[in-house]
Amino acid sequence: MIAKLTGILDQVGGEGAVIDVAGVGYLVFASTRTLARLAPGAPASLLVETHVREDHIHLYGFADAAERDWFRLLTTVQGVGARLALAVLSAAPPDDLTLAIVAQDKAMLARADGVGPKLAARIVNELKDRVGGMALAAASAVPVAAPVTAAAGPTGDAISALVNLGYRRAEAYGAVAAAARRLGDGAQVDALIRAGLQELVAEARA
Repeated sequence: MIAKLTGILDQVGGEGAVIDVAGVGYLVFASTRTLARLAPGAPASLLVETHVREDHIHLYGFADAAERDWFRLLTTVQGVGARLALAVLSAAPPDDLTLAIVAQDKAMLARADGVGPKLAARIVNELKDRVGGMALAAASAVPVAAPVTAAAGPTGDAISALVNLGYRRAEAYGAVAAAARRLGDGAQVDALIRAGLQELVAEARA
């Protein structure tokens, strides 16, 4: 199975690119985000997922591991095939997808070609717990500066998760505090992260 290709970009089209590796041209389908990073005649290196079917072998290429991992995750959702997963990745980069799933922002997912409201809802419902775990893992793996106002327990963990998703600590603290007031005592970390992201999304749209 092909896991990576490194060669010279021969040509690029709307859905994929041809990479010349030692005189052999490999057609690799990719998101518009990945294709935008490629230039004809220049060196190219892509991580690859190989899909083997009875009637074809297709290669799907990714500029980085985050995009590849999201491709794998998206294709676990019922009704999301490889091409549709690439459409989602073309509409939103990995970091934005994490925010969209955890915040249950179905509208962002529905921007992708071929993704309607029902499929967007299914993607959110099937991936929200797994992506929430990814956010928590990031929070525990990366040390963060001490907050101006101390926060411990689920609230502190939720703030750390939002900080590691790219929000400023002050923003994260305010969003999680509002979420905690809305959810009440005993709210779990995953619920606080989702509600905090919803607060941040709502503020951004205001």
